[in-house]
Amino acid sequence: MSQAEAAAPPAATLPPGPGMPMLVQTLLWMFRPLPFMERCRARHGDVFTVKLPLSGGVVNICDPQLIRTVFGDRGDRLRAGEANIVLQPVLGRHSVLLLDGPDHMRQRKLMLPSFHGERMQRYGPLIGGITARRVEGWPEGRAFPLRPEFQAITLDVILRAVFGLHEGDRLVHLRGALEGLLASGRNRLAMLPPLQRDLGGLSPWGRLMRRRAACDELLYAEIRRRRAVPDLADRDDVLSLLLLARDDQGRAMTDVELRDELITLLLAGHETTATSLAWLFELLLHEPAAMRRLEEEVLEGSGTAWLDACITESMRLRPVIPVVARHLTEPLELGGWQLPAGSYIAPNIVLTHRRADTYPEPLRFRPERFLDSRADSFAWLPFGGGIRRCLGAAFATFEMRAVVPEVIRRARLRAASPRPASIRRRGITLVPAGGTRVIAERRRPRTPG
Repeated sequence: MSQAEAAAPPAATLPPGPGMPMLVQTLLWMFRPLPFMERCRARHGDVFTVKLPLSGGVVNICDPQLIRTVFGDRGDRLRAGEANIVLQPVLGRHSVLLLDGPDHMRQRKLMLPSFHGERMQRYGPLIGGITARRVEGWPEGRAFPLRPEFQAITLDVILRAVFGLHEGDRLVHLRGALEGLLASGRNRLAMLPPLQRDLGGLSPWGRLMRRRAACDELLYAEIRRRRAVPDLADRDDVLSLLLLARDDQGRAMTDVELRDELITLLLAGHETTATSLAWLFELLLHEPAAMRRLEEEVLEGSGTAWLDACITESMRLRPVIPVVARHLTEPLELGGWQLPAGSYIAPNIVLTHRRADTYPEPLRFRPERFLDSRADSFAWLPFGGGIRRCLGAAFATFEMRAVVPEVIRRARLRAASPRPASIRRRGITLVPAGGTRVIAERRRPRTPG
């Protein structure tokens, strides 16, 4: 070996991974995600490569120190927007999830003030009222799934708190259009570029495009209507705040940018929060002691420490999003591997949350682990991290803290089955099979004395 060869850096290569064909890995990733991921880590360690269509080799990492490196990048080498491009047909190209660099930072700065803590507090009574009305309609004595109920609640919250709509035809029509768009967006076939051809209303892509057009017509009409109202500055819904927002050059968002960000907030804050709520009750109802402690805290009004710990622990044990991805624009050394430009790197949320060295008894639901300590931002990742951390993280947590007590004050729940629900993939999310089936009993008001 020559001196020049000895001094040369090692050739860029991907870490090892399962040797099975890409099609088999893809099917396992889609339909048996957790067992597949666990086997990969058991055999290959904290860094391994999974072969998937479109992205090729996806380097999964589940070491908090390596995740710190990825989340510490300011978007110069690791592009999240490029990694999320599959979502563009639904979100639109101006979505903050699909932008990188200065464009991403501009949109993020414009949107962030809408989720300020003081503003969120104003939504508490709204969320409580929406939840109370929904719970009052729950059947008694027969099993039903909680997840669709929470989806209805979180969609109403978005329509009112984000879109600023109230009772009436506009709310009804937009709710229907948004539900149709979300339903088409869940179809995996519509998200595959080779199948994105309009073959009429019966084809997945054709249905998606028609539902998107119907939704856009209503959204643009609402944006135009809101721009014209005389009391815009007095409103506190997110759409009104975004209309008033200006960037460093004094520029406002265009109608197209507003549309894309509204759909992004819907996608990021509707089903994900509803699923997190469903998982929380799924876990609590199979841990009676934890549930009793939460009921006592809520009914006695003794604070929110146990509720907060339960929310944090449920999002650790059952994260809704299994991985986040970055597209590498230039070679990167990570964990001893020289990764080539063009690679996809995926901090693996599920596996990081299941590290026994970070979380003793990682497969157990133990909220007490978060009573006296805060979650490590590189080992607790339900909202991602770094400059790409979910903008609505605080709002989602606030919403859960508002919904759960309302449910407990109005209903006594028990699991419909003694067996905990298994984990199923639904689009890009992990949901409880069966939707967390419960049996409800109306909780009667306590009588004095």
